[in-house]
Amino acid sequence: MTQASVIGVPHGAPIDKNKRNWIVATCAVGGVGVAAVAVPFVSTFQPSERAKATGAAVEVDISALKPGEKMTVEWRGKPVWILKRTPEQLATLSKVDDQLADPNSQRKLPEWTPEYARNETRSIKPDMLVVVGICPHLGCSPSDKLQAGAQPSLPDDWAGGFLCPCHGSTFDLAGRVYKNKPSPDNLEVPPHMYLSDAKLVIGEDKKA
Repeated sequence: MTQASVIGVPHGAPIDKNKRNWIVATCAVGGVGVAAVAVPFVSTFQPSERAKATGAAVEVDISALKPGEKMTVEWRGKPVWILKRTPEQLATLSKVDDQLADPNSQRKLPEWTPEYARNETRSIKPDMLVVVGICPHLGCSPSDKLQAGAQPSLPDDWAGGFLCPCHGSTFDLAGRVYKNKPSPDNLEVPPHMYLSDAKLVIGEDKKA
């Protein structure tokens, strides 16, 4: 460093070493301070995980989902199932009404089942089921048992649906719980809406 390069020292004047050290240290600290301020400022341009966890909407591309297929996305830290039901699966729903604890989804209104999902299919579009994949009993995640017919831990006349392996609660293909099971409620239907046939938004609806 030349004599002229030290801030506040006239050209050609002798340099006070203590003063020089103080100036350098001050500049270094100032640089660190700027960096510390810049990091959180830049981070505001990044997606906020906290916002996602507290309920930020999630947009999902469902264009590749075929009849009979299910996909899982995360919303509020919870798994949300999106099942595209086949005509055969839809036909089973009316056949099991008398076996269900809450076939019309009247419990825990309105937060558990939005008004637009208070129907037999529990959906906006009949073929598309959107539910939170968590059993209301103790928070376990049920397993897919979409295939109809006798299976381990299921009745011989099983019509397809979901089985919670923790305590045996069973749900039909609309996420409705069967009678005499530990779960007190149907699976939750989150707020959702369709932007198009290919785009689904979870966490927002037209009333939000």
